[in-house]
Amino acid sequence: MSTILVKIFATALTLSQVVADPENVKTSFDPVQDREEVTRILKDGCSHMRRAFDIEDIDLDELIATAMDDPQGVTGDLKVLQGLSFNDLHASYRQFCKDEKVEPPAVDLGEVIGYYNSAVADLPDAAKLKGLRLPGVSVILDGEGKRFAEVYEPDHRRMWVPLSDIPVPVQQAFIAAEDKRFHQHKGVDERGVIRAFMTNMAKPGRPAGGSTITQQVAKNLLVGDDVTYERKMREMIVASRIEQTLSKGEILEIYLNSIYLGRTSWGVEMAARSYFGKSAKALTVAEGALLAGLTKGPNYYSPDRHPERAQERMAYVLSRMQEDGALSPDQVKQALGPLPRMVAFQRPTRNTGFHFVDHLGRDARTLARIESLTASSYTVRSTLNAALQKATEAALQEGLARYEMSIGRQRFEGAELNLAAAVKNLQADAQGADAAPAWRRALEAARLPLYDVHWPAAVVVEQGRNRKTGAHVLRVGLADGRIVPLTAWEAARRNLKLYDVVRVRIAEPKSKAGARAELRAPATVQGAAVVLENKTGRILAMSGGFSYPLSQLNRATQAHRQPGSAIKPLTYLAGLAKGLQPNTLIWDTPVTLPPVGGEANARAGDYWRPKNYDGGRSGILTLRRALENSKNLVTARLLDGGIDADPEESLRRVCELALEAQLYVECVPHYPFVLGAQPVRILDLAAFYAAVANEGAMPSPHAFEAVEEGGRTVYRRKAQSLVPIGSADRAAFYQLKTMLQGVVERGTARSMRALAPYVAGKTGTSDNENDAWFVGFTNDVTVAVWVGYDNADGKRRFLGRGQTGAKVALPIFRTIIEAAWEHHAPKTVLSPPSPEAARQLIALPIDLDTGDRITSGGKAFTEHFRLNRFGQLKETQFALVPQAEAYAFRHPDPWSDGEELGAYGDPYYSGPYAQEPGWFERPPAQVPVPRHPDVGPGWWEGERPRRPRRVDPDYFWGYGRVY
Repeated sequence: MSTILVKIFATALTLSQVVADPENVKTSFDPVQDREEVTRILKDGCSHMRRAFDIEDIDLDELIATAMDDPQGVTGDLKVLQGLSFNDLHASYRQFCKDEKVEPPAVDLGEVIGYYNSAVADLPDAAKLKGLRLPGVSVILDGEGKRFAEVYEPDHRRMWVPLSDIPVPVQQAFIAAEDKRFHQHKGVDERGVIRAFMTNMAKPGRPAGGSTITQQVAKNLLVGDDVTYERKMREMIVASRIEQTLSKGEILEIYLNSIYLGRTSWGVEMAARSYFGKSAKALTVAEGALLAGLTKGPNYYSPDRHPERAQERMAYVLSRMQEDGALSPDQVKQALGPLPRMVAFQRPTRNTGFHFVDHLGRDARTLARIESLTASSYTVRSTLNAALQKATEAALQEGLARYEMSIGRQRFEGAELNLAAAVKNLQADAQGADAAPAWRRALEAARLPLYDVHWPAAVVVEQGRNRKTGAHVLRVGLADGRIVPLTAWEAARRNLKLYDVVRVRIAEPKSKAGARAELRAPATVQGAAVVLENKTGRILAMSGGFSYPLSQLNRATQAHRQPGSAIKPLTYLAGLAKGLQPNTLIWDTPVTLPPVGGEANARAGDYWRPKNYDGGRSGILTLRRALENSKNLVTARLLDGGIDADPEESLRRVCELALEAQLYVECVPHYPFVLGAQPVRILDLAAFYAAVANEGAMPSPHAFEAVEEGGRTVYRRKAQSLVPIGSADRAAFYQLKTMLQGVVERGTARSMRALAPYVAGKTGTSDNENDAWFVGFTNDVTVAVWVGYDNADGKRRFLGRGQTGAKVALPIFRTIIEAAWEHHAPKTVLSPPSPEAARQLIALPIDLDTGDRITSGGKAFTEHFRLNRFGQLKETQFALVPQAEAYAFRHPDPWSDGEELGAYGDPYYSGPYAQEPGWFERPPAQVPVPRHPDVGPGWWEGERPRRPRRVDPDYFWGYGRVY
């Protein structure tokens, strides 16, 4: 028995059951014992189908006789019937439909049963469709309420609507177009199968399937769309079961919400919006007929590409509606005519905000208990500033690329696309004289893999060498039609081919010279940036990496990195809260702190001795100048008497402050923590700096305000007041704010000192230049920028010698903050103290370097001093360094720790808290202290020679060493 005949009779066995006795369909038969039952089912099915042929006015016996006389005349171009033995088929017809005895039987029922059992095993449960809500498209609105993005699963860009929201004429249009007897059949329409069969023989070019709406639901949602006999058999059985489980209205609702109708739209509601800019409930008869006509072939009958086909199909649907009694002749006449007016098609694409939208999805699960934004059609009102988001991503991408180019780490691994084939096809296609060049049209149509990279795309249109000069010529075409020279490094030049698509930065001409394109390549180094609104905690912009297609990890929220010196303000805040003033003097000299937990049984390696970034020291400084220049030794010394007499207690207080500021869930009590050893989330660090800008009132970062579904609010963020960080008062926070402003004016971020009146912040560089930071704020926003390598593959990659926060992260911050002034809030001078803080402060002129109060003359700096509860000024200038020592060791200008310059000291030193040889200053007494060959015993024992001191010749005690 031929294979095709086995498949046909297995399908006939399926069809016989679902049309003759759909409630008792069996999916397994015994190949030996059930032969008689299968014979009976096939005979019953044949009788049922013969009646359907009669109803359709088709003489089955005459058709078979014709086929026997001229098989080619029947099969024609139907490949599925070619090779079929009509003699066997006719013998089977006589056996099962005429009840004649045929010897030998043309059909081996054992083979048919075996194939049938295998094909319909493990059918999906039709009950899954009960109460089904398919995934939908959720709309993300930005902070201004404008449409920013759509979120949906592949092949599920839909907006689910109940059947009651779809006008009855629209429902009838789809039924007329797809399933005339929808309300009469029980899942499979035998008459529809017959009509499809006859149509396919008459017009074999575009075969008709004869599937009912119920079968289409079964195919699309349960059994798949394989073009096989097995799938068709499974589809028919599942469709009959769906009819027993769901009502006709439920089936139609699922169908009208699941079908694909072109313009990347699934379901009637999304199609109504895409084609006509209105909801499905507002569709006219003609519009509904147009959409219904698309079900047969959204591309073939597309009104955008083939309006004549669409119009013909729409007329067909209207005529069928008239035949079914759904429309009167007058209604049809009124609906006929030109195609309904459509809105311009805008493909749902975007090139920004992917990490932010991902974060929205996670926040929706956590805050709104919405498992997935694609589970339904939600409207999410986000906090995003769309223009600032795009500028933030562009700034981060350019900054990362510039870093790699500056140290020679840029790599070109090939073009994103090559358009040679597309250009060749377009050149062969005849175009008018005014047509754009083929390369330009190919570029316009290209869909680039790195869709969120904000450098313009360009096409290599000229490559070679100048015949006269021998110089390498490389020119690219831009989207606006210009052709400009391309500047690229040699390795990239060698790899570029004609019609390669590359990313470029356009250098516009500043003189008579024309524009140039500078090659840009995706960066290997990673980064992240967050823009937070200070007063509300609204996340205005967020970039979690160089490019979302390259890495979906959101480093702004999902990564924890060592903050380095960016965490130092926490320790200074603890000192200011204890009563220290910004002009308090402190030693910037080596310090050794005892082990946490006590010195009993301590070894030499248990003591902590940090170093400054450059390995040097500056003698005595004010707290202000120490923070401005990011002195590690001063930060460590604040633990030893500055915050509390006991270093361990001081550390505990800083940890408590960190926990209160929600920087950590748990603070590990070890000394290097104060220099940034414990990793922190970028978003959390931004929130802390926003609290500094707010004088201690910390916002709660959030990405959306409300979620709506079907016009109903399912979640609204409760209005939350800022949470005060109670371990420090407003006065301490304002003092810290002015000190961070000094970082920009005079300190490690002084490369952007022009912005000092408007910006405060802090650089940060972690161990071995593994992380580079700048976190800063204005009156309105806080911006946190981090740069570093992921190092997830186990290979440690560092940014390189001297690649600090001021060098790598600060330029990115500057671009973002200028974009914030342009797109969010105008540039304003940093605010004076609030009335509450002002009552606790007094502004007095001082000498910036020495901290001395100035009563008249001289170049004074205005410092804000804390007053006690009686309104009195408590002087702490010499609280940590006796006045005599301060005067003896005073020098004109403290050294910077070199962070902004990338200076280095000892070659073995590898970071602010590296545990390398020489890490400890003062081991226990029983451990001998090595002496420097050039220095005798004394205060600096064991250290390299100090910088020469300035000596006053009139100094009363002479030139000897002061102890």
